Amino acid sequence: MRVAITTGGGDAPGLNAVIRAVVLSAFQRGWETFGIHRGYEGLLVTPPRQSPERRQTDAPPGLMPLGPAEVRGITHLGGTILGTTNQGNPFEWNSPRPDGSIQTEDRSDELLAAFRAHRLEALIAIGGEGSLGIACQLHRKGLPVVGVPKTIDNDVVGTESSFGFDTAVATATDALDKIHTTAESHDRVFVVELMGRYSGWIALHSGLSGSADVILIPEIPFDIDRVCEKIMERERRGRRFSIVVAAEGARPRGGSMIFREPASPGRRERLGGIAEELARAIAERTGKETRSLVLGHLQRGGSPTTFDRLLALRFGSAAVRAVGDGDFGCAVVYTPPTIGRLPLAEIIGRTKLVSLDSGIIMTARNLGISLGD
Repeated sequence: MRVAITTGGGDAPGLNAVIRAVVLSAFQRGWETFGIHRGYEGLLVTPPRQSPERRQTDAPPGLMPLGPAEVRGITHLGGTILGTTNQGNPFEWNSPRPDGSIQTEDRSDELLAAFRAHRLEALIAIGGEGSLGIACQLHRKGLPVVGVPKTIDNDVVGTESSFGFDTAVATATDALDKIHTTAESHDRVFVVELMGRYSGWIALHSGLSGSADVILIPEIPFDIDRVCEKIMERERRGRRFSIVVAAEGARPRGGSMIFREPASPGRRERLGGIAEELARAIAERTGKETRSLVLGHLQRGGSPTTFDRLLALRFGSAAVRAVGDGDFGCAVVYTPPTIGRLPLAEIIGRTKLVSLDSGIIMTARNLGISLGD
């Protein structure tokens, strides 16, 4: 059996642990494993020429042969040894024309032909909702694929958690702990912007763990006056500083999300700016000295936590078992305490949102944290 691995979309702590688990689990079965460079680019684009001492003569162009030696010591490393991209959709492939414009074309048939030409027999696709959607489309065209959910936003339907989320929450919580000291020293309000386009899992978990006073998530449109009421209530009680945590997709009641860049061919609009807008509004309404901080891609970096390492290793091993069972068109999912499987078709096109009557929302309210409503 010749198995290929691809990592697509944004990077997440734990990707390398999944790769290692897949490679070692496949090796135990006597299978060969290959990594595809930068999503699907390795099958559609000829890579740059390698120096003689680094050239892989036993692998097709664009593929990286992976064995125990190639994945030794990578469990604790962030990022992905295969590289990744969020612009490599083979169904909507963007290529520059001579005049500088962008041409979009469907190259999925070319990808399938390359897959078969390299004598590959199964694909393990590691990615978020977008990447798993591509994997599902490829499976419908006959590609034998198993998906592994990957997103720091924790918004893939069907899995209790996805690797990278716990690390992102730990990073954000550590930042909030540090912000507390300077906020209290200077009697300031700090607005911290965290990732979370449509779901507020990171903001909610880290905001609770980091003792935030206000947590704003996409699922609950906020009223800026209610946010300021909470800040001034603390002021009256002698707490002259406040910490506001906002998911990047948080929006005011009756308003919309804030974007830094519009959508372009192959790239969706780029969110960002809610922290700055909130800081300006809070300062105007309360007279408090207010600062904004965007944590950004720090949430994606660094070594995965113990939980994420273990979850990633379990996902990779489970994906190989699914391949061995011939259960293609599924994704492995975490359904505590076990790793299960769900059809890709039941996952794509949906987003796992924070339920407004969930225990974590009730905990926030019971602790007196304002959710802006």
